[in-house]
Amino acid sequence: MSSFLSNGIYLGHAHQTKIRAATIDDDSLEFTSSWFHQTHRYQKVTSLDHAFNLFDEMTHRRPLPSVIKFNQLLSALTKLNHFSSCLHLFKQMCVVGVPVDAYSMNIAIKCCCQMSRTNDGFALLACCFRRALVPNVFTFSTLLDGLIREDRILEAERLFKKLIKHRLCEPNVVTYNTMIKGLCKFGNNDIAIALLRLMDERGCKPDIYAYSTIIDSLCKDKMIEDAFKLFNEMVFHKGIQPNVITYTSLIHGLCNLCRWDDVSKLLKEMEEDLRISPDLKTFSLLVDAFCKEGRVDEAEVVIDIMVERGEVPNIVTYSSLIDGYCLRGEMTKAKLIFDSLTSKGLVPNVVTYNCLVNGYCKSLKIEEAMHLFHEITRKGLKPSIVTYSTILQGLFRVGRCGDARKLFDEMRAHGHIPDECTYRIILDGLCNNNQVEEAFSLFHMVGDSKLNSHIVVYNILIEGASKCRKLDIAKALFHDITLKGLQPNVRTFNIMISGLCRECQLKEAKGMFLKMDESGCPPDSVTYNVLLQGYLMNKHFDDVEMLLHEMDGRGYSLDASTLSLLIHQMAAGSLDKSMVQLIGRLVPKESGRN
Repeated sequence: MSSFLSNGIYLGHAHQTKIRAATIDDDSLEFTSSWFHQTHRYQKVTSLDHAFNLFDEMTHRRPLPSVIKFNQLLSALTKLNHFSSCLHLFKQMCVVGVPVDAYSMNIAIKCCCQMSRTNDGFALLACCFRRALVPNVFTFSTLLDGLIREDRILEAERLFKKLIKHRLCEPNVVTYNTMIKGLCKFGNNDIAIALLRLMDERGCKPDIYAYSTIIDSLCKDKMIEDAFKLFNEMVFHKGIQPNVITYTSLIHGLCNLCRWDDVSKLLKEMEEDLRISPDLKTFSLLVDAFCKEGRVDEAEVVIDIMVERGEVPNIVTYSSLIDGYCLRGEMTKAKLIFDSLTSKGLVPNVVTYNCLVNGYCKSLKIEEAMHLFHEITRKGLKPSIVTYSTILQGLFRVGRCGDARKLFDEMRAHGHIPDECTYRIILDGLCNNNQVEEAFSLFHMVGDSKLNSHIVVYNILIEGASKCRKLDIAKALFHDITLKGLQPNVRTFNIMISGLCRECQLKEAKGMFLKMDESGCPPDSVTYNVLLQGYLMNKHFDDVEMLLHEMDGRGYSLDASTLSLLIHQMAAGSLDKSMVQLIGRLVPKESGRN
């Protein structure tokens, strides 16, 4: 963009210089007025029809207006985000013989990239070379942005390296920032930081955008200490003042880690020390963070503060609040807020509906959820894959597998392709409703697809087979995990140990337990509780004390079921009462207070 602006300013100064050089008389004043009127006319396009009428008028004039006027018109259209129409007019310019220049080509390339047609942008780049038009840093920055929009980060990296290696152009701050944005989009924080260093080395000073983008990415990856380290470098070594975007990213990162005291300190530093006021996004993420923690009262306080300060909560803010009440099961309150949105001048979107639908499904109020689902389409909105997945999960939870099947068919008929989440919900729903054969049929039908390339899928099916007493199938699946290049996680082992204990195969269960540390997957508290329950229910008391001592050493706790079994067996005289003190240490603090 900077190259466009600089070209525009240069041309403007050139014309103004000529005007100043003219004799100031009535003719020159009339010429000046006319020139500014014409320039203003091409830049101030108010609508698509206006642009097409103006273009039609320009192409019928003889001689044709200069390419500068056409470029001004194209540029005005891009500001209105009419990229397709702008590209159409560019093609018409070529047809009528307007001598397009590098500026025109840059606008056309930008339109292609904005429309996710970056390959067409590269085709136009080839035209530049054929027409002896030299692409500049703006051209290449635009193409990089196009590749990143289309998630083609490796191609973007190759192009960026080529710019430097072959000296096609010297990257400017926009080029570097575009690449940093792309790298952070894919979580490549280390490479983004290396690029920040390269930027500095090559004499291109990093700006607030470069630092804030990486800080935001680090915060999203919960690397909060690294984020603050970079923040301090930016402020104290580079002298770059943080803005509300930088602080919002850090606050978001701290909220994700539930470091509420640090959030308060940062808000105080931001407002009192630097006079930076939280904006709508800052307030909205605070509302969302509190709601996710079930602290809806504090979320309501944040909204009150917003209103007092003149920041109007938007649909995102209220969607988070509705979700907060839904997560607490307070559906009456959630629905009350939902119904009040229109009086606040807000229109619920699909995300808002999804929050409420999810709340009803979790509360097993499937009829209310279905009513809202149908209301989405009545309101002219389109249910998303999240909407369908949520309803499917709700239907399976209440045992309505037939209705779930119908909804799944409807979802596919509307062009929604099941994603990994939907697929897992269906497998889990079928297994939980004793339709394990159908779950396995679906699993085999999907085959080596990406949908089956995650350990979670195997965990669902192993658990389903184990609960249905089909342990041989569960064992076969467990064996297949490594053959598929996957690694069992602690949940996989826990499911297998539970299934083996259920079938009284305690020796094999113990063998699998001992294998966990060797597999680089140490047992967790759940593993110990599952194995202990298996031993106690099968009256196998030999290893109980040893397991309790191991739990104590690892800082694990007994769950309610295991504790109840231990007390029962101790009362029956099956366990030595000398273990009372040891068991007491393993009782969770919450249980101890009760």
